[in-house]
Amino acid sequence: MSALLQAQDLSLFQKKWFIQNNDTLPYRILLPQNYKASQKYPLVLFLHGAGERGADNEKQLTHGAKLFLNDTVRHDFPAIVVFPQCAENSYWSNVQIERDSLGKRTFNFQKKGEPTVAMRLLQRLLTQLTDDYPVDRKQMYVGGLSMGGMGTFELVRRNPLTFAAAFPICGGANPKTAGKLDKTAWWIFHGAKDNVVPPMYTEQMVNALKKKKAEVLYRIYPEANHNSWDSAFAEKDLLPWLFSHHK
Repeated sequence: MSALLQAQDLSLFQKKWFIQNNDTLPYRILLPQNYKASQKYPLVLFLHGAGERGADNEKQLTHGAKLFLNDTVRHDFPAIVVFPQCAENSYWSNVQIERDSLGKRTFNFQKKGEPTVAMRLLQRLLTQLTDDYPVDRKQMYVGGLSMGGMGTFELVRRNPLTFAAAFPICGGANPKTAGKLDKTAWWIFHGAKDNVVPPMYTEQMVNALKKKKAEVLYRIYPEANHNSWDSAFAEKDLLPWLFSHHK
């Protein structure tokens, strides 16, 4: 029964596909309870990690979707919530990943360069969402985990005046891009024992953002490995903090 109820809950996220030329970006969208097209709502965009890539329009709801389906959350924070899905052969951010002989990864985040196919589609989807739905442009938020945390930094960089607040989890970016991120409020999370994306990548961004006098909170979980999103989603102040920010 519980599995059935969970499936019914997740089905509240409507299945949609954004198609441009020969490229498709699947996404799921959750509209507020008692949705009214005449009323403006905050927009929350959430970017999944590399393990949820694909084209099934399902896997991107693996982490985080339940938080936004919580009855109290839906009542207290009515919002349009969107979970896009990156294709298997793409990546949200423009990063070169190298592996040594032991499998340890080094992430070389690019300061500039063309967006990936997924990032290009994501930005165009964002434009379509604000055209098609009554989005309050003063309350647009983005978050993500791992690859999606990296994508969160890059999406804000490419759209520096768009997002009021952002919450990347176990991600990273090029610290030299911090000057394009300082108009957004940040709450950044990482696990101290993360052996997939080392916490140094988050720490570099926190330090760079602080130097730019950006509003930034940093929460590191001493015992967490890569799945620090479990702890981040459990932060009782995360959504009150997020929705308190306006452009």
